[in-house]
Amino acid sequence: MKDENIEILNLDDEIMSNSVPETFSVIKSYGEDLTTKTYITNPAIARESEIKKLMIVLLTPEKSGLLVGKPGIGKTAIVEGLAYLIQKNEVPEALKGYRIVKINSTSLIGKMSVNGKEEMVISLLVQELKNVEKTILFIDEVHTLIGGRGDGPMDLANILKPALDRGDVKAIGATTTIEYDTYIVRDRAFLRRFDKIEVSEPDEPTTVKILMGSLPKIEKKTGIKFKYNEYVSELLVKSIVRATSEFKRIYGLAAQYPDVAFSVLTQAFSQALYKNKPVVDVLDVYEAIKTSKRIYPDSIIKELNLFREEFKGLCEDENIILPVVTIDEVQNNEENY
Repeated sequence: MKDENIEILNLDDEIMSNSVPETFSVIKSYGEDLTTKTYITNPAIARESEIKKLMIVLLTPEKSGLLVGKPGIGKTAIVEGLAYLIQKNEVPEALKGYRIVKINSTSLIGKMSVNGKEEMVISLLVQELKNVEKTILFIDEVHTLIGGRGDGPMDLANILKPALDRGDVKAIGATTTIEYDTYIVRDRAFLRRFDKIEVSEPDEPTTVKILMGSLPKIEKKTGIKFKYNEYVSELLVKSIVRATSEFKRIYGLAAQYPDVAFSVLTQAFSQALYKNKPVVDVLDVYEAIKTSKRIYPDSIIKELNLFREEFKGLCEDENIILPVVTIDEVQNNEENY
């Protein structure tokens, strides 16, 4: 919760509140400590390689990590995965006791009035970081703070340099491949202090593993269960992953594994909740694929035909009818959403 006495100005000096007390903390007001967060399951399933690379970078003097990859592939999950391991004390001795604080880049683009004098929020953060130890700062969409872009407000690397060079404070940035190529590669000061870690899109078997591992978390959040045993559940998850494979997706920034498949899986839970059902069954998964806005309509029809054939026996056992769907119905669903 933000202090009521804070005065925040945007880049056009628009006043949003009043004044900053001497005890004001940017970290406490805008940060989220990922190492104190409750994790139902490992948030970074099948990302052991990326987490290892990130830890090695963080253990390197005067270096911080930069996660680069397409949207929707789980860059934030990798950072949460490291926080999860720190929680469990399953990290190298040199990283034990660290905390990872996530701060949104939009929170740092602005000014505050301190004793009648305007100060950049990010400058106040740097001052605060001088007095803390064993802190890893995580900034998503870090490209918005890079100096080299035409409308960029500052050079993050230079402003953070004093805190980064002390060694006790490390940083993790995350950005998309496009933003990295457009803005960050031109900022040599940034690149000197941050090592790039490529985050690739997981393949189909890995995405199945991620979704299966995420089921307990979704069940906890929704309060309903996936109806079937692990074998049948995995078959249903595989059908979702197959339906959202690369050439069946509608092109878009978020159309990547695991995000595109995860959206269909969570939609199956939404279908069950809408019908006031205590469990998610084969019909809910069928409806989730049918109503997906991320799959081409003709691909949806083909996948539903395969789905009905694959789960014909299960439907007969449970007296469930999976209706034949036409291309017009799928297109109408898209128009009605």
